[in-house]
Amino acid sequence: MSALALSTSNSATMLRRSLLHGVRYPLMLVSGLLTPVILLLLFVYILGGALGATMPDGRMGYLNYIAPSMVLLTVCYGGGATAVTVSVDMTEGIINRFRTMPISRASLLIGHVIGGVLRTMVSVLLVLAVALLMGFRPSATPVEWVATLGVLTMLAFALTWLTVALGASAKSPAGANTAILPIQLLPLVSSAFVPTDSMPGVIRWIAEYQPFTPVIDTVRGLLIGSPIGNSALIAAIWCVGITVVSFFWARAGFNRDA
Repeated sequence: MSALALSTSNSATMLRRSLLHGVRYPLMLVSGLLTPVILLLLFVYILGGALGATMPDGRMGYLNYIAPSMVLLTVCYGGGATAVTVSVDMTEGIINRFRTMPISRASLLIGHVIGGVLRTMVSVLLVLAVALLMGFRPSATPVEWVATLGVLTMLAFALTWLTVALGASAKSPAGANTAILPIQLLPLVSSAFVPTDSMPGVIRWIAEYQPFTPVIDTVRGLLIGSPIGNSALIAAIWCVGITVVSFFWARAGFNRDA
């Protein structure tokens, strides 16, 4: 068997293993899915009246503004289970056992990453379905829908590599779970809930020059037709940068005891 065929076969096996890990931690998966849905309900039905007062369609106008943000939050929350399962692998010794077997080392990382991306994108589709049931009415064309899913997949790929790196570097599963909190909190200081020009001083600067604002501006523009400008290019640069740095970080973490 060639090296490529062996790596592909091993990666498929590790992918199945990664997906089965979700059964071990169902509460984390449910939490990652329900948190954006609960936030969506909270902001639309409790705060939407006030926050949407300046919008033409009031509460429903705010729903159209915030629904793309909830999809972004779903991507951010989706990495929690991946970080914990990677940390469990590292701390329980299974990685050392895999190193003694004739399998591709790259397959360990690939299985976790692809599994994490698949879980995240399923969650994204479910949150979009809830938003549509609530009255979200995007104006996107089929091409724009494909572009939207492409941007979200790109972000999910980058953040999954980052959560794998965090999980591989953490001293314990609890530490891995704590380490991903900045990923989940940073979108709250972005254009996800209110325009950045409504924020004061330093907070506005943080919101404008962090990775999630260009991503959400791109997704919002594709779905509801708001201006995108150069946000798509900036979002792509952020995603590529996070992926490259996280890849080398994750590889170093997996090899640290070799």
